[in-house]
Amino acid sequence: MDPKEDNRRLLNAALAILAGLLLLKLLSTALTRRRPSNRLRSPPTVKAWPPLIGGLLKFVKGPILMVREEYERLGSVFTVGLANRRVTFLIGPEVSAHFFKAPEAEMSQQEVYQFNVPTFGPGVVFDVDYSVRQEQFRFFTEALRVNKLRSYVDQMVFEAEDYFSKWGESGEVDLKYELEHLIILTASRCLLGREVRDKLFTDVSALFHDLDNGMLPISVIFPYLPIPAHRRRDKARKKLAQIFSDIISSRKQAGKSEDDMLQSFIESKYKDGRPTTEEEVTGLLIAALFAGQHTSSITSTWTGAYLLCERQYLSNVVEEQKLLMKKHGDKIDHDVLSEMDTLYRCIKEALRLHPPLIMLLRSSHNDFTVKTQDGMEYDIPKGNIIATSPAFANRLPYIYKDPDRYDPDRFSPGRDEDKAAGPFSYISFGGGRHGCLGEPFAYLQIKAIWSHLLRNFKFELISPFPEIDWNAMVVGVKGKVMVRYKRQKLVVD
Repeated sequence: MDPKEDNRRLLNAALAILAGLLLLKLLSTALTRRRPSNRLRSPPTVKAWPPLIGGLLKFVKGPILMVREEYERLGSVFTVGLANRRVTFLIGPEVSAHFFKAPEAEMSQQEVYQFNVPTFGPGVVFDVDYSVRQEQFRFFTEALRVNKLRSYVDQMVFEAEDYFSKWGESGEVDLKYELEHLIILTASRCLLGREVRDKLFTDVSALFHDLDNGMLPISVIFPYLPIPAHRRRDKARKKLAQIFSDIISSRKQAGKSEDDMLQSFIESKYKDGRPTTEEEVTGLLIAALFAGQHTSSITSTWTGAYLLCERQYLSNVVEEQKLLMKKHGDKIDHDVLSEMDTLYRCIKEALRLHPPLIMLLRSSHNDFTVKTQDGMEYDIPKGNIIATSPAFANRLPYIYKDPDRYDPDRFSPGRDEDKAAGPFSYISFGGGRHGCLGEPFAYLQIKAIWSHLLRNFKFELISPFPEIDWNAMVVGVKGKVMVRYKRQKLVVD
C-alpha cells in the first residue's frame, strides 16, 4: 500500500474519531462558556467550515497556506480553533517577543511537545519537569562546548574525506541522498560513538529510520495510536535502549573514555550529584540526533542547490576557499571553518528560506498582551496554545528586501537585514530562552562538508530546482536533487 495513501486514511479516520469524541463536549462548552468581557481585546478568529473542526481541517490541509491566508486577512495576530484547543499565532518580531523571552512558568514547551515522548523515551526532555529539563539542557551545552566542537570537526572532516573518496572521477548522484547518508555517518561518529559508527551503524541506522517514520502528522494528535508505524517506533526504541545499555556497560567495565557526546552524557551529573541513567543517556542521544540530523542534511542540500543555481554566490564561496587555502594550506579545522563568513551567509540564507521546523509552539499559562506593528493591542488568554512560524516570518517583506529571493549578502556587514529589524527577525533556530543549542554544531558540520566538496569537485545541477516537501513532519526537499560531478582539485592562484 502507498504510505502516503495509508497516512491519509489514518488521518481521516483519526479526525473522524476526534470529531465524534469531542462533539458533545465542545457543544456543551460553547453553550456554557461565559461571554468574554468587553474590556478584552481578543485577536480576530479564523472562520472555517464546518464548525468545531473546520479550523483543524484547514490547518492539517496546509499549515503555511493557512498562516499566509489569515495573515493577509487578519493581520499578525489571530486565533484558530483546532478541535478542543485554541491556537493563537504571533507572526513577526513585534508580537513574538513574549513567545521567545517569557519564563517557562508563563510560556511552556512541555505540554505542546508531549508527542515526542514515545520517541525520545521516558525521563528526558519533555517527560520531566522544567527544573530537570534545564539540567538536561546543561548536559547538551557541556557536550557542545568549543573544546568539544574542535574534536567533532576533526571527525566531521574525516568522515567527509572518507565518504567522497569512494566517488569516481566523474558521475551523477542524488545530492540529497548522498548528504543525508554522510550526515548520519558523521552524527554516528560525533554523537552516538565509535562503537556504533564502526560496528553497529547499519543496525542503528535502520532503527533510527523506524523511529523517524514513527513520527507522523497523526502522531502529534494521537502519539499512542496503535498503528503499524507506532508499533515499529516502539520496537525500535526498545532495541536502541538495549544497544546503548550494552555500550555504556562495556565502556564502564573497560574504563574507556571516548571523545563523543555519548561519553559526555555518561559522565554528566545532576546538581544533587546523581549520575545519568542508561535510559536517560539513550533518550538524550535520540533527542540530539533528531534535533540535528534533519536540519543539517536538509540545509546542506538546499545550500548546494542554491549555489549551483546562483553562480555568483558559488564563485564567492570558491574564492573564499582559495583565500583560506593560501593562508592555511589544505587544513580544515575548527578555526579555519570559523573564518568562512561567505559560506556561513550562504548557509544562513538557505535556512532563512527553508527552516526545517515550520512551526514553533508554546502553552500559555498567563494572560498577556501584544502590540502589533500598526499599534493594535490584543489580549491573549492563558490556556491558549501560542504558535509562530519561522517558514512564514522569515519571509516578511518589511524585514527582508525581496524576501523570496536567495540573497546571502542581505546578512553582510552594512546590510544586516535580520539585525536591522530587531530581535527575533530571524528565527530558523528559534530564539530567546529556547534557542537551538546545536546551532554551532550544525554550521560547522555543513561548512566542513561543503568546504571539502568545493575544494575537490565541480558540480552541475541536472534536475530541476527542488520543491519543498510540505508532507514531511520536518519540512525538507521533495524528490531527488540530481547533480553531475567531476573530480577537480581547487587550485590556488
